Amino acid sequence: MPIIGYMNSPYHEKFGIPRQPNLVQVESWIEMVEPYNDLLAFEGIEEFSHLWLIWQFHDNKNQQSEKFRPQVRPPRLGGNKKTGVFATRSMYRPSPVGLSVVQLKEVKKMGKSVRIYVTGSDLLYGTPVLDIKPYIQYSDSVPHAISGYAQDEPVRKPVSWTETAQQHQQHFLESQMITVQLVNELEQVLALDPRPAYQQDSERSYGLCFGGVNVRFTADDQYIYITALEEQH
Repeated sequence: MPIIGYMNSPYHEKFGIPRQPNLVQVESWIEMVEPYNDLLAFEGIEEFSHLWLIWQFHDNKNQQSEKFRPQVRPPRLGGNKKTGVFATRSMYRPSPVGLSVVQLKEVKKMGKSVRIYVTGSDLLYGTPVLDIKPYIQYSDSVPHAISGYAQDEPVRKPVSWTETAQQHQQHFLESQMITVQLVNELEQVLALDPRPAYQQDSERSYGLCFGGVNVRFTADDQYIYITALEEQH
C-alpha cells in the first residue's frame, strides 16, 4: 500500500495527542510525496469542508512481531478494564491503520511541494498518510448513533499558568520560539488532561513535547497547571 504523504504536526510524541480527532483545533499539514504532489489530484477538493485521512500507526514498537491480542484496555474505561479490540479504537490492532476526519483549510503549492493544511488532526508528527477522501455529510454523519462507553465528549479542565510558566511563555513569545496560536493549541491539548487514566497523581510533574517545546505540568481533579516551558534539545 503506497504512502502518499507525511503528517507535519506539533505532536512530536504520542503522550498528549488527543484520543480522538477534532477535540483540539490544532493546525497541521500533510506533505505530499511524488507522484502524488500534483495539484490536479486535488482539483475540486475545496468544495468539501472536511476530509477523511487514512493513515498508518508507524510508531508502535514491535507491534508486527507481537501475538494478536483480542482484548485491550481503553483509556476511556480507566485503563484497567479489558474489552474486545474491535470494540475500541486502540492503536494496537491486527492491521495498524487509523482513520480520522479533519477540517480542510487549504491546499498550497510551494515549489515542488504540495501541502494539505487541516485542523483537528490527531496524528503524530511523521505519520504516513495512505489516502485522503472527502467527508460526505449526508452519509458519513449519523446524528442518533449510539457510541457505547464513549457516548459523551471528554471533560475539559481549566488550564492555569504558574508565575514561572508565565515568564517562560513571555520569553518564548518574544524570542519567536512559539506563537500565540501555539499557546492556544497547547492549552486545548492540556485541557483534555493527557495523563494516563490509571495514573492520576496530583503531586507528580508530567512533561510533553508540543510544537518543539518541552512543557511541564501538574494536574488535579479540577485544574491543569502549566509549571514550565523549556527548550527542546
